[in-house]
Amino acid sequence: MKLTALLAIASIICSKQTLAEKFIEYDLVVYGGTSAGVVAAVQARKMGRSVVLVCPDIHLGGLSSGGLGWTDTGKKEAIGGLAREFYHRVWKEYNKLETWKWQKREEYGNKGQGTPAIDGENRTMWIFEPSVAEKVFEDFARDYELTVHRDEWLDRAPGKGVAIEKGRITAITMLSGNTYNGKMFIDATYEGDLLAAAGINYHVGRESKEAYGEQWNGVQTGVLHHGHHFGAVKTKISPYLEPGNPLSGFLPRINLEHPGEFGTEDKKIQAYCFRMCLTDHAENRVKFPKPKGYDPKQYELLARILSSGWNQVFGKFDRIPNRKTDTNNHGPFSTDNIGMNYDYPDGSYERRREIIDEHRVYQQGLLWFYANDVRVPKLIRNKMRTWGLAKDEFNDNDNWPHQIYVREARRMIGKYVMTENELLKKRPTPESVGMGSYTMDSHNVQRYVTPEGYVQNEGDIGVSTRGPYQIAYGSLVPKKKECENLLVPVCVSSSHIAFGSIRMEPVFMILGQSAATAALLSLAENLAVQDLPYATLRKHLLAEGQVLELNIPPPMNSVKSIKLDGIVVDDSQAELKGTWTSSSATGPFIGNGYRHDGNEDKGARNARFKVRLKPGRYDVRLAYPPNDNRATNVPVTIVHSDGETTVIVNQTKEPPVDESSISLGNFSFTEAASVLITNKGTDGYVIIDALQFLPLKK
Repeated sequence: MKLTALLAIASIICSKQTLAEKFIEYDLVVYGGTSAGVVAAVQARKMGRSVVLVCPDIHLGGLSSGGLGWTDTGKKEAIGGLAREFYHRVWKEYNKLETWKWQKREEYGNKGQGTPAIDGENRTMWIFEPSVAEKVFEDFARDYELTVHRDEWLDRAPGKGVAIEKGRITAITMLSGNTYNGKMFIDATYEGDLLAAAGINYHVGRESKEAYGEQWNGVQTGVLHHGHHFGAVKTKISPYLEPGNPLSGFLPRINLEHPGEFGTEDKKIQAYCFRMCLTDHAENRVKFPKPKGYDPKQYELLARILSSGWNQVFGKFDRIPNRKTDTNNHGPFSTDNIGMNYDYPDGSYERRREIIDEHRVYQQGLLWFYANDVRVPKLIRNKMRTWGLAKDEFNDNDNWPHQIYVREARRMIGKYVMTENELLKKRPTPESVGMGSYTMDSHNVQRYVTPEGYVQNEGDIGVSTRGPYQIAYGSLVPKKKECENLLVPVCVSSSHIAFGSIRMEPVFMILGQSAATAALLSLAENLAVQDLPYATLRKHLLAEGQVLELNIPPPMNSVKSIKLDGIVVDDSQAELKGTWTSSSATGPFIGNGYRHDGNEDKGARNARFKVRLKPGRYDVRLAYPPNDNRATNVPVTIVHSDGETTVIVNQTKEPPVDESSISLGNFSFTEAASVLITNKGTDGYVIIDALQFLPLKK
């Protein structure tokens, strides 16, 4: 019998709660069948406790089994415990010859696999098909004998779904009438429905920059990362029905309101999409369906983008095994349905279904448009016709993903709020319960009309965390006065921009395991979760293989600044204007990486290196990793005792000093030194890595 049929039967059986079940009190009730929810339930069983996994989902695993097979990991060394076991089990599935149905294993190669040096005997696989991930989650449920109740939806009506006595949740009730009594509770949903129904304080949207003293929060007009914006298009695109004529009205899918002032708060959220599993293997391919309600006018903006010459349509057709993809958003107009999800976090179930259906029609219509509309260049149109939905995925949902990508919804305001300051290590993180390391990544939030009368996207950001960071236990628990027995490993207490990194699926699994451990240790000691001694929690987490701190040495192609002579100022210490993207793709470089200007916004980005020196004469050197795509004419201005000197640097050429730096000249300084690098008039990528001030002998 097929897995989907078994799940349907299980759902029907579980929806009929017996009278005896109504009075069972579980040690732990987990609401939400996401990856975090499954892992939390498994951890409870590992600790010998009773647990029930109650989920609105039919399929276990959330996004990890819903199309997101191209795992965003960051440093894999930071992933331990049951999260790592999940990826080890995925590797074991792909170590079976029968798993390779549409492709030979050697043809796919070792892409996505961990290294023996890091994994040891427990090898990992980080890229996978949705069906394989779902099998692993179902194996978890079987192997640990989980009690799973599917298709159960929390009654979110005030005073109905959550019973609270003396600051503790005692039971949750579903729309079906089924009630689940528990001593401890975990909200593992992407939406945070349980925490909201329990009256826990939360936030939706972006905080201002000032709220938590952050650089990257709030409205980000003028910040253009990743190429998912109209600056990536050669021609500026008109938002009007008749190009250039405001009186003709506006095209669809544009926010006609003012986008907001830079750095201010709003209630808007980053875009959702479906992570699609596509294939170009004819035997397993289903032609793209034309969705009911398809409207070609919805894609007029895309037609104008394509007519300008933009041709990066297939840029995120990331290959997963068996000739399939995890297809994600790419470019200024893509699978992200920008601005159409604002009602989702607090919306009723009916409103959310409307939003999900609108996203499905939009995204299926996008595929149909690409494959059939004559406005699409013929080469792109013909290539898109070689693709289709994977016939052997999502069989009970017309081969379409069962989980929409809820990149962000509610975020709890808990005992401790994680911000970019913790992720960037500007201040220490207390009581680590796990680690993350992926880029602080927010997708676009809105599409608007610029003051000049053109279309632009806003909200897309990618800021490196400069290595792994710790996640505070306090971000998993509410304030004690609000609830004493609830933990939240998905909608964690975090600012918008910090959540952009924390929101990765491996991190959710890590936090799910830590949350369950904390819940049951608190239960054993009859404590509120906020009062659990961290030493007790830490000891258990380490015993379970969780990674709570990690000192990763610099990459092989880096040079530690402290080993260089003189005084070294790294790019991380520079004062930046405009957007500079962190990278470590090309070496050698100083420290843990360097930054580049993205070859964009010429004249709008600069970096100033400042340092206090003993009076004297210094050899000033600029470090950069060369590449053919670098600028040949980078202006570097040194402010010294005798005035200012500008040196033009060709960053395509290998630096002559130890293959890492170039001398800008010898200059005298009385006390303060300043060096300015700009991208004005440059003809390629501008790199900032480090400045070295080497004192000269008298």
